[in-house]
Amino acid sequence: MSKIDYQLDKIKGIVFDVDGVLSPSTIPMSEDGVPTRMANIKDGYALQLAVKHGLKLCIITGADSEAVRVRYNSLGITDVYTKAGMKLPILQKWMKTNGLTAEEVAYGGDDIPDFECMNYVGLPVAPADAAIDIKNVARYITTANGGYGVARELIEEILRDRGEWMSKAKAFGW
Repeated sequence: MSKIDYQLDKIKGIVFDVDGVLSPSTIPMSEDGVPTRMANIKDGYALQLAVKHGLKLCIITGADSEAVRVRYNSLGITDVYTKAGMKLPILQKWMKTNGLTAEEVAYGGDDIPDFECMNYVGLPVAPADAAIDIKNVARYITTANGGYGVARELIEEILRDRGEWMSKAKAFGW
């Protein structure tokens, strides 16, 4: 039985914000003022496993970072949208392109730029340290803070519900 109050077998696609969700909301700056991001290895494992199991994954971030694209492409996520000033039109186009309905999509967001997207999808998910307005629209709030296993927690719940977590040889490798 999942701790997420949603029919998880409906989920066919998951969208994540980066800063505050896949990386902590506090970001170190390089000497030249460019933000650098951390990546959670357990999130990475879960993300690549979700791709292997056929879930459609997408990254939509306001960040202008080639490193973000490289990181998530390396995990098998081909739909990585950076410099997203307005996220909802990108989400809607991605859903249409992939033939997904709102009830088939989960969205992990942490702050006001994610608000519209979270109200649009069936399963809005927020990290434990998300902004209060975002927590108020989330159907599930992870036990993890942003950057510390949000994707892992969500994906593990979805794959466990399907009986696909640690169930096949593809679970034991990268």
